Parts: sequence; C-alpha cells; structure tokens
Amino acid sequence: MMSPAEQLLEGPRGRRLCLELAVELDQDIRSAVFWLGYELDPGKGTSTVLLGSSGPRELPSTDHLAAGILSLDLHRLDDEQIHAALQRSVDTARYWQERDGEDALSALPVIRNALHHIAEGVLAAPAAQGWSQPAPPEQWAIDWRPGADPAPLPRDPQGTLQKWGTAVRTEEALAAQDRPQDPRAPFSGSWWSIPLGLVRTVGQIPAALSLVEDSSDVEEATAIPVSGTGRILHIRSPEDWMTLCRAYPLEVTASRRHDWFRTTGRAGRWVIPDWERAAGQWDAVHLTVLGYLSSAGHPLPVDSGTASVIAGWDPDSTLWLTDRVRENGGPRQVWRRTQMGDIWLRVT
Repeated sequence: MMSPAEQLLEGPRGRRLCLELAVELDQDIRSAVFWLGYELDPGKGTSTVLLGSSGPRELPSTDHLAAGILSLDLHRLDDEQIHAALQRSVDTARYWQERDGEDALSALPVIRNALHHIAEGVLAAPAAQGWSQPAPPEQWAIDWRPGADPAPLPRDPQGTLQKWGTAVRTEEALAAQDRPQDPRAPFSGSWWSIPLGLVRTVGQIPAALSLVEDSSDVEEATAIPVSGTGRILHIRSPEDWMTLCRAYPLEVTASRRHDWFRTTGRAGRWVIPDWERAAGQWDAVHLTVLGYLSSAGHPLPVDSGTASVIAGWDPDSTLWLTDRVRENGGPRQVWRRTQMGDIWLRVT
C-alpha cells in the first residue's frame, strides 16, 4: 500500500505542488528549476522563448537539483507557502496540450524521489490536515458574474444532466466519423471530465477563488452561502475515481483522444463517469484536495485497455447531481481583485 506521500506524488499536480515549494524555499533551486524546465518544455524556442538572457554557463544537472531538494530545511514551511504552491499547481494544469517543462521535470524519477522529502513535510503541516476530509454541509457556490446581478442558483440538475449526456454522445459520434484515429493528429475538442451548468460548491472562501483550473481574468465574484446534504461520494484517491468510472462508464475516446494523448502520452480507449446515471446513486461528488493532487491530469486505469482522466475540476469542490443544495439565506459576499493573480478582497 502506498504511503500518503507516495500517493501525493502519483499525480502531476501533487508533484508540481512539491516542486513549487522547493522553488519558494531556495533561490538556487529556483534557478535550476527554471533552466531545466525550459530545456524540457515542449514549446522551447517556439511558444516558450527567453528574451535578454544567454542562460547559465553550465546547465545544472538533475542530480544536483535533487540533492538541493533533499537538503531543504522544511521547518520554515508555512501554510501560506503551501496554499500559494497549491494555487500555482492548479494554475499550470492544462489538458489540451503537452505538460510544461516544470511538470516534465517533476516527473523524472530522480526528482520525484527527492520530492518525497517535501511531500512528507507538506502532509504534516496544519494546512494539509483537511485535505481528505468530507465537505461540510455549509458551503459556498461561486457566481463569477458581478454582484449587482442577483441570479438564483440553477435548480434543474436532471434537465442539465440530460442535455449534457445528449451533447457528449453526439460529439462522440461525430468525432468517431470526422476525426482521425491517430492520437497525434492536430485536433482538439472537449477535454473536461464533468458537466458544466450544475451547482458546484466549495468549502473555503476566499481560498477557493484562486483554485480554479483554466481560470479567466474575471475581477469580481459573488460567493453564495448554501447548505447541502445527501448521498455524497468523496474522491480521495485515484481508486475512488476509477471505481466510479467502472460503475458508470461513458465512452469518450473519439472526442478526447487527441487532447488527452497530448497531456498524458497515453493512446487507447477513454471513459468518463456517466453523470446522469451516477445521479441515481449519488446526490453529489466531492473532489478532495488530496484526491485532486494525486489523481488529476494523468491516466487512471479503469479496465484492460481503458483509462480515464480527471480534468477541469477544481480541488475541494463538490458537484451536485441532484437538487439537494439550497441557498441558506445568509448574506452573499462580493469579492474583487485588480487583475489576475492579485489577492481577492471582500467588498460586501
């Protein structure tokens, strides 16, 4: 059985979290990760170009970087640094193209082994103590529109899931006809694993405002207090997601083949959960922080020749499949930031 630290390092987002912390704790490591990441980046010299720098006199070795990581004093590690590293890990997730150079670097065996030291330190920190816990009944739904727009929460999950199921099957059928089977072909389409349009809730505000995959440059958000109960499945590990996919598989090979090959390097059949059928068993599904870090963005085997990917789903968020979540009457909160990357500040 894997240790918690090994489980964390199974996922590219977990490895990136640990690498970001190493960068934060030591300037020499920051420099080595920058140059080694640039060398490993699939866009080197094209989409990723260095300006005004001739580079180091000698490229640092991965062995030297690993030794530096192992020598880090983790007593200086604090919760603010861990949250910032988590945010950076979420920000750099991308499922429609190859992983960036830092993700590739963190996957090298010598670096991954060294990061075990940091993973143990992270999981022992107070910030990580709730990373596998169930979502509390009192949560927040985030509306990314301005606070002056007092829109109610969506209230027809069954209709939303029916439309989603029809759309996914239609795209899959058309993709099977129109797109090449070669996963290397330059095609792109849907890459996320969950339905859009359902109520999604989070446990912590304002932390969750900065933990959004493929986020846009919105500068205002409304946090809506909600309460929800029912049959809630908690995704704490890759096995939890794989079990859900085995129970309710929905084929998406043709529609996701090209994007998911680019991000994982795997060619083969793909499935995601059939969320419409899953709603017959579960009212909601909660992706824990540890579940996200260990599972998102890499192929999870479902059966022989078939795998799945968690993509487009933020850490510590709950997806409501039935109408068991309600706005609880508490005051809505409006949060703003000046630009993407800035701290969110409460306005009302």
